[in-house]
Amino acid sequence: MQLAKTILATFAGMVLASAVWAQVPRSSVDVAATPGVPEFRDPKTGQVWTPLNVGQGPLRNPTPNELAFDPLGQAVRLQGVVIQRPGLAITGWAAPSSGPSVPLVTIDNASLRAVAGRRWQVVLYVNNNSAGTLAPMIDCRFTNAGKLVEETRALLPGMGAGVRAGLTVHGPKTDLFVDRAHCRIVSP
Repeated sequence: MQLAKTILATFAGMVLASAVWAQVPRSSVDVAATPGVPEFRDPKTGQVWTPLNVGQGPLRNPTPNELAFDPLGQAVRLQGVVIQRPGLAITGWAAPSSGPSVPLVTIDNASLRAVAGRRWQVVLYVNNNSAGTLAPMIDCRFTNAGKLVEETRALLPGMGAGVRAGLTVHGPKTDLFVDRAHCRIVSP
């Protein structure tokens, strides 16, 4: 009789916990490319030139060669979903705090940047707010003017309770233009 009560109580607790977890919101971030562009200061005029302002302004009209690359006209989309298994760098720990209004896993402080001659990358931080070990899955969509360029899924290793870790998700090569990345937790 006592065993039956214990089993019934355990089952009721599992049903209640799964209902609460089903209602917990998921975390996501949307990040624009950082303006870390090379610049050149004209020693005669003091004007600072970057790829963002060359050929602009009242001095002259841009030449056809300067107008040859139109990032908004890019219509490239890499097919499929790129699967990655990035490493984690543990950066801290906080007491587990998940509940009805706090997701089990959150992401924050994301930044998008291009590594010249290599790939676009998003550096972000993941927080395990639960009291158990979780292996989060993150989807990142790299876009140009709202059009998808590449979709990536990052499968993370198990993270202990309350762990905060940093990671890098790699996107398309930098010969494709990306102006935004949207990353979200898809599991748990």
